[in-house]
Amino acid sequence: MTVTGPKTTRSLASLHRQTFAALANTNFRRYISGQSLSLIGTWMQSIAQSWLVLQLTGSGTAIGLVVALQTVPMLLLGPYGGVIADRVDKRRLMVVLQSLMGVQALVLGLLTITGTVQMWHIYLLAVALGLNQCFENPARQSFMLEMVGPRDLRNAVSLQSVLVNVARAVGPAVAGLIIATGGLGLCFMLNAVSFVAVVVSLLRLDVSKLQPSPPAKRERGQLRAGIAYVRRTPALAVPLVMMALIGCLTYEFQVVLPVVAEHTFHAGADSYGFLTAAMGAGAVVGGLAMATWGRTGNKALVVTATAFGVVMTVAALAPSLGTMIAAMVLVGAVSVAYTATTNSTLQLEADPSMRGRVMALWAVAFMGSTAIGGPVAGWVSQTFGGRAGLALGAVTCFVAAAVATLVLRRVRERRPELVEEIITAD
Repeated sequence: MTVTGPKTTRSLASLHRQTFAALANTNFRRYISGQSLSLIGTWMQSIAQSWLVLQLTGSGTAIGLVVALQTVPMLLLGPYGGVIADRVDKRRLMVVLQSLMGVQALVLGLLTITGTVQMWHIYLLAVALGLNQCFENPARQSFMLEMVGPRDLRNAVSLQSVLVNVARAVGPAVAGLIIATGGLGLCFMLNAVSFVAVVVSLLRLDVSKLQPSPPAKRERGQLRAGIAYVRRTPALAVPLVMMALIGCLTYEFQVVLPVVAEHTFHAGADSYGFLTAAMGAGAVVGGLAMATWGRTGNKALVVTATAFGVVMTVAALAPSLGTMIAAMVLVGAVSVAYTATTNSTLQLEADPSMRGRVMALWAVAFMGSTAIGGPVAGWVSQTFGGRAGLALGAVTCFVAAAVATLVLRRVRERRPELVEEIITAD
């Protein structure tokens, strides 16, 4: 018989409050409720789009090309998106851009349902979505601190990651059912409708309770100033370099997993959905752990990147679809821990007047680098098999951890006064 005493009850209650601390903020609750539906729709569209491209072309490289076109704007214009985010009201900018992304999904849905969709349509709409994201992403990332404040930032980022990955678990499963019963086009149409929820949630925020950063004045050289600021601040430069490497070649799951499902295990869209859903389920566990016990700083990033490489290696060596699904649970848990640690470290270290530009560089490193990594991962997977695509991601994690360790060692030798700041920022 198990006896639960008052002390145990208090401990559990305290753990619950610690894990979900940011939800005490009314604005964050409203914001995350709108995001929940929109993110499920986003994952539905991601699954449907990859499968649509595979049906039209039969090529993993074509999937990588679509992903690359969607991220090229982030690579080219993402830093300027951060300049805009530092200048304007972030909430209003997000309302406009989220609405436009809903229109993009609507157009893709109509083209697919009417049977007129062609690859050039998908390419063009991918670029349009990427243009929206390169301005919306830095505004959304830096808006989080304005909404919850520094004390609850890490918790809010982790809970947001949990939500993203709950959507990653639910969205593909729902997409699989909808594709089987209603077709690919219906996934795109439902995603378009889901953007209504996030726009309404942004409009309902209590503006008086926000903590907006002072808007940067319009001046020449603001982009160069942001880049120079990062270069002279190791606590920001190291995480960004690591994310650029890992974001480029490890986070290419939407390119690699369709090839793993179809070519490695000779399965269909449902198996692709199961792999993605398993990764999302693991990420929920990892995100909740980060919300409760997570740390920030470059030491934590090196450890997490190394663990990421280990679980990617396990996934690459999985002998069957069942073991691959189990391995993707581990990949999901560690991947969300890595992104949440990087995001929180950068936001807490960045000067408020530079936060939009810093988070824009984070978006370039995480998303924009896919413009390079997507085609590379697609070619590797198409030529050498899906396992090789996963192995490429594993090696990249180990390289990023090694590079960061080397840089930190050199900083320790040349600028010992910065060691505590850049290693244990918490």
